[in-house]
Amino acid sequence: MNTLLVEYPECLPDSARLSRQEFEHAMRFALASKLFELGRISSGQAAALVPTDRYSFLKSLHQVGVPAVDWDDDEFAEEISNA
Repeated sequence: MNTLLVEYPECLPDSARLSRQEFEHAMRFALASKLFELGRISSGQAAALVPTDRYSFLKSLHQVGVPAVDWDDDEFAEEISNA
């Protein structure tokens, strides 16, 4: 596994009203959700980056305004017809 070191000012967690652990989790989630939104990584890969399970990751995406699915009209109609 590779490691990415992100330096941040000590005051940032306090400014965000989060503990250091909560802040670092939020940073991992922000990165994972953006990469998922851009289609660069799968939901499973994003969940592993957080780390959390895939269901919890997908369920939490609304908190940052990212849709869990991004279907066009045809894909949506096909999904509904297969339900």
